[in-house]
Amino acid sequence: MLEKVLIANRGEIALRVLRACKELGIKTVAVHSTADRDLKHVRLADEAVCIGPPPSAQSYLNVPSIISVAELTNADGIHPGYGFLSENADFAEQVEKSGFTFIGPTADTIRLMGDKVSAKQQMQRTGVPTVPGSEGALPDDPDEVIRIARDIGFPVIVKAAAGGGGRGMRVVHNEEVLLSSIQVTQSEAQAAFGSPVVYMEKFLQRPRHVEIQVLADGQGNAVHLGDRDCSLQRRHQKVIEEAPAPGIDDALRNEIGDACVRACLDMGYRGAGTFEFLFEDNGFYFIEMNTRVQVEHPVTEMISGVDIVREQLLIAGGAPLSIKQEDVSLKGHSIECRINAEDPRTFMPSPGTIKTFHAPGGHGVRVDSHVYSGYTVPPHYDSLIGKLITFADTREAALIKMRQALDELVVDGIRTNAALHRELVTDSSFMAGGVSIHYLESKLEHER
Repeated sequence: MLEKVLIANRGEIALRVLRACKELGIKTVAVHSTADRDLKHVRLADEAVCIGPPPSAQSYLNVPSIISVAELTNADGIHPGYGFLSENADFAEQVEKSGFTFIGPTADTIRLMGDKVSAKQQMQRTGVPTVPGSEGALPDDPDEVIRIARDIGFPVIVKAAAGGGGRGMRVVHNEEVLLSSIQVTQSEAQAAFGSPVVYMEKFLQRPRHVEIQVLADGQGNAVHLGDRDCSLQRRHQKVIEEAPAPGIDDALRNEIGDACVRACLDMGYRGAGTFEFLFEDNGFYFIEMNTRVQVEHPVTEMISGVDIVREQLLIAGGAPLSIKQEDVSLKGHSIECRINAEDPRTFMPSPGTIKTFHAPGGHGVRVDSHVYSGYTVPPHYDSLIGKLITFADTREAALIKMRQALDELVVDGIRTNAALHRELVTDSSFMAGGVSIHYLESKLEHER
């Protein structure tokens, strides 16, 4: 068992990790920037150390400072949360070389799955379905590139192998602009990610974003905890998530989940992870794997009863996975709304002081948030200030609870996107279930 964990993050996920540590009797170290000295987890941690000024590059991305604090406080584990350094293989490697436990996969696994070409090849080896596309990076021969595109069929999408977050992608609808589009994407990829390598896939017209949550201990044990639907997105950023994904047959869900488990065992995966898929016409197509805990992990926890962060900590401490696949029983339905400090129409960030904060409650309502009345939301970081989660026996009942919870939520002093969520949870298409990843942006564009 780990004895002391340094939490290398901020906000709601840092508080979430701290709570799990305390439940396991693990001491905590909070690192923070000068802008975050009043964060809830900083106040609650056993020790708190400032690691730099507000800019992330000088604080939460400052690897030497984080390692130094771990040494000074005699921490034995470092939890990266999500974002920041959570999928940085060099950081994971440095943590381990410095004698600490990185609470996540090995650096080699992060590198393997962080490169979309090698990740896709790994999935193909273990039988996880992938989007039809090029076998690895695109060649330099223009004639061969054109042949590959014709075999796939237009439209195609050109992607940076080292890309992420919706960047480094370009849709190509015809052969005439294919080569020029590839050149532009390569230049953008080199500038943004330090690598010009790109690959090509079939562009699916109206897919859903469905993902599979996995846990593995690196000791030959792995399970999946069902799926989530994260199709309500704006600019590739998720807005509402739910579990399970509506309208998917249980047999198909288990089939793809089992394939993800096989992939975990094949690569010796350790910790929590998420396989992300595009889902269209009853087919799953792998797009990437997130080698960390996800923002939306609570909806899976609600339907499975499994504490994902607790399992991360236990696995990192050397314990075998505490559950087997036959122990996993998925019940009910859960929905999560991401509450951001931003204008609900222009989506401009809205930092400032929260004069009054009131969290909704009641049976089947969960709020994961670090904010409180009097807290000042800084302008330096992601605008997420909380996650509102509901759980009920059915999707319809979970939606009803969410509408009530949104009505109860009070955040005065700044603007939030709660009004957008109130609109979405009464939207007829969303209520029916199964909207595509393009639905929200199309809806917003139509309403302008």
